[in-house]
Amino acid sequence: MSIISIHVTERPGGPVKSLPHVRAVAGRGLEGDRNFVEPGAEKRKPGREVTLIEAEAIDALERDYGIRIAPADARRNLVTRGVALNHLVGREFRIGEAVLVGRRLCEPCGHLENLTGFKLRPGLIHRGGLRADILEGGLIQVGQSLEAR
Repeated sequence: MSIISIHVTERPGGPVKSLPHVRAVAGRGLEGDRNFVEPGAEKRKPGREVTLIEAEAIDALERDYGIRIAPADARRNLVTRGVALNHLVGREFRIGEAVLVGRRLCEPCGHLENLTGFKLRPGLIHRGGLRADILEGGLIQVGQSLEAR
């Protein structure tokens, strides 16, 4: 039950950077990511600060649909292994120093298909990941465990 990769992008549709660690800031998002809210900016609706996806969902996409994408191509901030993310909707969980809360599923969309060039929706429906918000900030690093509270 751990984080196997971390990704941010500075602008919508922009190139994705893979990082060994990232700072999560409560109420704002991940530093360096396009969804990071600057101080004084208007608050967004819940579930826009962090996105997660299971490595197992990416593996199943290749196994069941013949579509191979790199973890960064899923365009989610955190890729996990050994974590049932759907079960974290409405629950708090800790990754390293940070405490997050799962808000809702992160279903695949046409925008993701356009960026990857693959029809991903059938293979990722209800497996596209989790949208979460940061309750307590801190450093998140590759290799850290995700622990439900």
